Amino acid sequence: MKVAVTLSTALLILTACNLSAAEKKAAEPKLAEAGQKAPAFSALDDQGKEWKSSEHVGKKVVVVYFYPADMTGGCTKQACAFRDDKSKLAEMGVEVVGVSGDTVANHQLFKKAEKLNFTLLADPEGKVAAAFGVPQTKGEKSITREIEGLEKILTRGTTIQRYTVVIGKDGTIAKVYKVADAAGDSQNILELVKSLN
Repeated sequence: MKVAVTLSTALLILTACNLSAAEKKAAEPKLAEAGQKAPAFSALDDQGKEWKSSEHVGKKVVVVYFYPADMTGGCTKQACAFRDDKSKLAEMGVEVVGVSGDTVANHQLFKKAEKLNFTLLADPEGKVAAAFGVPQTKGEKSITREIEGLEKILTRGTTIQRYTVVIGKDGTIAKVYKVADAAGDSQNILELVKSLN
């Protein structure tokens, strides 16, 4: 009798575990796809002002690139490449916006240190990333960097994976991809926008 009870209890536990794994998978946001209407979103920009997608999408091609963290190797290379290609992108009617789980204050330090000339959005709760289904790892993480001779601790609320989303002037997503080459992302965008035009 004890064996039967133990077996049935084990089966119930296994079933519950399987259900919660399936439920968890269903709860994970699905990555946005080309051809879908881009979700509306807003977030604080690097000046602490609200940035609304509704005020930008439809006027230009909007490139929203998600990256893990300010002031880190690959993320700095990616940002600097977008900085260096900004005039070429602007000539093609492209607006670039970077999004990470960093705070407004972190973004201000990052922009100043690397002389970035485009908008960075603070997404410490991962809401913008979730709207596009971009994977992220929740939980605060910190790094220490020397900035202007002083040690600064930069804390982010979530770590977002490196994905880029291109939203066409018609408000639909033209392309979504996981970025393999951070430094080459802006060049990929230049080629992609040429093909869109």
